[in-house]
Amino acid sequence: MDLASVYRAEYGRCVATLTRLLGDINLAEEAVQDAFTTAVQKWQTLPPNPGAWIVTTARNRAVDRLRRESTREARHAQALLLHQQDEPQEVGPVKDDQLRLIFTCCHPALAPDARTALTLRLLGGLEVPEIARAYLVQESTIAQRIVRAKKKIRDAAIPYRVPAEHELPDRLPPVLTVLYLMFNEGYASTAGPLIRTDLCAEAIRLARELAALMPDEPEVLGLLALLLLTEARRPARLGPTGDLVLLRDQDRSLWNRALIAEGHDLVRRCLRRNRPGPYQIQAAIGAVHTDGAATDWPQVLALYDQLLALAPTSVVALNRAVAVAEVHGPAMALAALEDVDLPGYHRLPATRAELLARLGRDGEARAAYDQAIALTSNETERAFLRTRRTELTHPRRSS
Repeated sequence: MDLASVYRAEYGRCVATLTRLLGDINLAEEAVQDAFTTAVQKWQTLPPNPGAWIVTTARNRAVDRLRRESTREARHAQALLLHQQDEPQEVGPVKDDQLRLIFTCCHPALAPDARTALTLRLLGGLEVPEIARAYLVQESTIAQRIVRAKKKIRDAAIPYRVPAEHELPDRLPPVLTVLYLMFNEGYASTAGPLIRTDLCAEAIRLARELAALMPDEPEVLGLLALLLLTEARRPARLGPTGDLVLLRDQDRSLWNRALIAEGHDLVRRCLRRNRPGPYQIQAAIGAVHTDGAATDWPQVLALYDQLLALAPTSVVALNRAVAVAEVHGPAMALAALEDVDLPGYHRLPATRAELLARLGRDGEARAAYDQAIALTSNETERAFLRTRRTELTHPRRSS
């Protein structure tokens, strides 16, 4: 493991721990960044516990900074930190710190788009350009959202804690969104390696923590099931040379059967509660994909119809079109995409390209592939799309 790997694995944990100690997200993030800068200068080899080293160094940096401040609040914070330094502190992966920080960032006083951007920055350690690509917006827009969210937390004195039981329902939807987006960024990164196992693992860990905190919430169980069933397929997602492998071409013997069994059990628990929600339906789709030697596409399409009724988004419509193609053919799927509008999202033209290719409309397919390639920021996905484009040949049989 190198320093970059330590940063990806430990950044969110360290910020969460320092936020608990300092009660100030801005100061915590700055102190952790300073600590990593110091690590670049001082580390010849990795210390036995890199996360503990970063937290200790960051806490010392925060004390030094507070000593230079002259306000009464700064002196009080300095005294509190010095007192905490004399007490034993758990500075590794503290069990609930990250979940607490997510709940803080998902306070209803914050704008929804700012909540997820801030949390992905703090918990996932994602840089502004990565978050901007995930949201398909300008980097300056994301930066402004994060600054405004931090200012709101500070000015409104939003506490760093898991909310009381009666506050949980208002906080739950954005918390689920954050964990979902964190996992997605790990499973299909916008840049760098296609898969970031550290982000996937952290999202699953936090989903388990949330399920333990709120075991009677079907959507919490649904999200956990969805993440587990998706993670179960990860070992087969890349080929021996690191190339992307589509679901239909994956070697199912490589899938993680223990995660599949756990995910299926959670889906059954959700079904018994009979309170379907978007995450539960997506988990049910994942269960169909991982049940048996082949996917039951008519059942998947029926579930997507149900999901589209509950969450009528363009992304759901896009995914539903893939199922339509498997059940009714590419022509009907292409028609289903006519009104789908996802500017800047490479998977829309990529899907159109696949459907056009199946119809033998190779010229249009090449143009769609070119559009998808231009929009793709991940090199693994770009290489996959280039390969698909070069494989276009005449004649093709319509289906």
